[in-house]
Amino acid sequence: MSRSLARTFVFAWFFIGGVTHFLLPNVFVLIVPLYIPNALIAVYISGALELIGASMLLIPSIRHHAGTGLIILTILVTPANIYMLQIADQFPKIPEWVLIVRLPFQLVLIGLIWWSSRNPTFANS
Repeated sequence: MSRSLARTFVFAWFFIGGVTHFLLPNVFVLIVPLYIPNALIAVYISGALELIGASMLLIPSIRHHAGTGLIILTILVTPANIYMLQIADQFPKIPEWVLIVRLPFQLVLIGLIWWSSRNPTFANS
């Protein structure tokens, strides 16, 4: 897989994810762990950060910063994915195996973010 193709995947993942935070906020509120206050605000903030990070991937001079931010964001939203698995019965249209597979996929996603946002020659292309 080329870096460009990986970057396109990462961009689409976060761009689509960010947009859906604003189109379907009530769905995302359901998966915010109960210990996080102001779930709706958290959903909007995480959606905005996804859109900003995806957009920054398109700018070569700051792409590596976008990658770092998206890695941190992916780590920070992992508790929501864990919580969604814990309350899987509230999402009958999503097979439980999808929620299980999504957790190790976070590691793959982090790897793709890192790899696609850096150039081994440090030219930031």
